[in-house]
Amino acid sequence: MLDDSLKQILRTPGLILWLTGAGVSAESGIPTFRGKEGYWQVGSRNYQPEEMATWAAFQEMPDEVWAWYLYRRGVCRGAEPNVAHRALAKAEERGGDRFLLVTQNVDGLHLRAGNTLDRTYQIHGNIDFMRCSNECLPAPVPMPQGIDVAWEKGRPVTDCELQALRCPSCGAPARPHVLWFDESYDEANFRFESAIDAAKQATLLIVVGTTGATSLPMHIGTITVQRGIPMLVVNPEPNPFSALVARTRSGAFLQGTAGQWVPQLVATLPGR
Repeated sequence: MLDDSLKQILRTPGLILWLTGAGVSAESGIPTFRGKEGYWQVGSRNYQPEEMATWAAFQEMPDEVWAWYLYRRGVCRGAEPNVAHRALAKAEERGGDRFLLVTQNVDGLHLRAGNTLDRTYQIHGNIDFMRCSNECLPAPVPMPQGIDVAWEKGRPVTDCELQALRCPSCGAPARPHVLWFDESYDEANFRFESAIDAAKQATLLIVVGTTGATSLPMHIGTITVQRGIPMLVVNPEPNPFSALVARTRSGAFLQGTAGQWVPQLVATLPGR
């Protein structure tokens, strides 16, 4: 249960910025793909996700990279939004322009739950979209209709599917719309500057289900701390964000799952 001090924090006027990571989608059954589940065999070698999810790998073996991502997409499409996703959609509906969501998740479950693209910054991309590998288009496009979402692990991509996975404008090979390990954040594809600006304007940051392993989320947390803005952290285990809260004593660490805490937090928020 939320105590009175937390309820008071949640009623702070101004922009409430939510930052979500893999922990939100874990309760929908989506693995992180950083462990054994993410390994991909090419010939006799097992590639780790940090090797597959790179521009270098895509240039060297685009068919295999696409096969790995299409399998991941099948797993994501087979999952459903959980109570935390649905609560965040309700938070946007109630909060209007006082709500903003920054998510590291590429599974698209926030959008499927009802959050909008205008108020959702997908800073690592979305596996349901692709974009031109030559960057000729100003924005990513949805995956083609003919691409099967029930992808079997290890199945190769057919020539017909590869033809569909091309830029609809220039015909160049398309690539998954995700941020790869050997790439940097930018505004056009991943709302980098917009996310930083949101951290500079927010009056409350709520961090849910992220370990802080990537740079932009931690930068958002650091900006918040430097501004003296309270932070609420939801996670099963302590993490770098909870350490920031402990150091500044501004906010709270709510130990537990997203499904346990997010609906309670949203229910306490005031309307528009």
